[in-house]
Amino acid sequence: AEYGKQWYQRRVRGLFLIASHPTVFHCRPSHRRRMPNSEDVPDYFQMGPGTLKIPNSLYKENRKRVCDALISANTPRGSVMFFQGGAQLQQYDTDRDIEFQQESYFMWLFGVMESDFYGAVDVDTAQSILFMPRLPSSYAVWMGALKTPDYFKKRYGVDNVYYTDEIMTILGQLRPSALLIMSGVNSDSKSEFTVPSFEGMDSFKIDTSTLYNIIAECRVIKSDEEMKVMRYSSQVSCEAHREVMKLMRPGRMEYEGEATFKHYTYMKGGMRFTGYTCICASGENAAVLHYGHAGEPNDKRVNDGDMLLFDMGAEYAGYTADITVSFPASGKFTESQKFVYNTCLKANKAVQKAMRPGISWPDMHRLAERVIVEEFLKQGLLVNGTVDQMLDAHMGAIFMPHGLGHFIGLDVHDVGGYVNAPERIDEPGIRYLRTTRTLQKGMVITVEPGVYFGDALLDNAYANPDQAKVQVATRR
Repeated sequence: AEYGKQWYQRRVRGLFLIASHPTVFHCRPSHRRRMPNSEDVPDYFQMGPGTLKIPNSLYKENRKRVCDALISANTPRGSVMFFQGGAQLQQYDTDRDIEFQQESYFMWLFGVMESDFYGAVDVDTAQSILFMPRLPSSYAVWMGALKTPDYFKKRYGVDNVYYTDEIMTILGQLRPSALLIMSGVNSDSKSEFTVPSFEGMDSFKIDTSTLYNIIAECRVIKSDEEMKVMRYSSQVSCEAHREVMKLMRPGRMEYEGEATFKHYTYMKGGMRFTGYTCICASGENAAVLHYGHAGEPNDKRVNDGDMLLFDMGAEYAGYTADITVSFPASGKFTESQKFVYNTCLKANKAVQKAMRPGISWPDMHRLAERVIVEEFLKQGLLVNGTVDQMLDAHMGAIFMPHGLGHFIGLDVHDVGGYVNAPERIDEPGIRYLRTTRTLQKGMVITVEPGVYFGDALLDNAYANPDQAKVQVATRR
């Protein structure tokens, strides 16, 4: 303690020091953080005690599935798949790191949590290689111990690990007949996939046309191991939603629901990220489909009589949940709220009862619209027509202006919706459906019909002569 006091006095000499309390030093023996030996390295992912353990076999199986699909597609022998993982980015022109999340395709194949890796897979043998960045010695001071290739070989269950500055040498030794490179456009974001690159890449025969759709199709059908992770994400997210429902009442702020959800899923489930921006909408905000963005940051005070619509899902090892709940802030539905809630619930149950392998997903969207229109007709919210006339006039899209549901996995709007699928249907509402595919065993898809009363949608409907014929004469 005396030594610490002397050291402190030396260090603050020449500084202006303002303190209201004396400084207390807690001296204890220093502990060097050592690199784990090979016996200490886990061959699985787990955030902590009580959280889900994910074996490396999940990713090995994924790689094998892609290889089998490529071989079935008569890909030339000797081909090698080559991938670039996500890069660590900074916020605009600052040195502040943006919290890193792995690129989804790379995550699906290798399960690598760190940034700036590359990977390769021999199609014929499914042998896998990771290329890790060669970091400077100063990294250990700021970021932690420098891990070795042997560490990552066991940690991620791959066959070999080299440094990124060895890519040309190792690929040259493999002498691939072609390098299969990812290139394509995401059907949800319309963004192009970033094509991998490395120095000397042009010395190989590059194939950018084969891989994208095949690996996207593999991601559509989830393995049993993937299902386990998704169930875990969904279970913890469900528990968090229940905690939020217990908390919310008139007088609370919307963001308190978001904070509670994030706290619970991270503290109880080891889930550091959510799969999308949390939507915690009350009152009129609940009619805004993607409320919660930077311009509307869940910042309204909840009022008595408000309906709350909370759409939140947490992710574990990248696999996300997507759960929406609606409930009255007061804890008791009004008659109008009860009708709308039960209409939406009835549509949800009708779809879940009807959906199975072999069923067209657009048919399920139309089923949900039909149930909603039928209930509105019974209640007198729509008049002067039959259900079919109202559907022909696209009245269902006025109240459900979005698609029924979407694939989910490592992305909340998961890939493959328009791989080997019929063209998008260019009609109100259903044009936003994120897939037109026929359902297959192993697909994971959300069922989320909605009943919205948005001014913009209602104003357009009253101005549309075809829709004005069949809707209620006065707005209420």
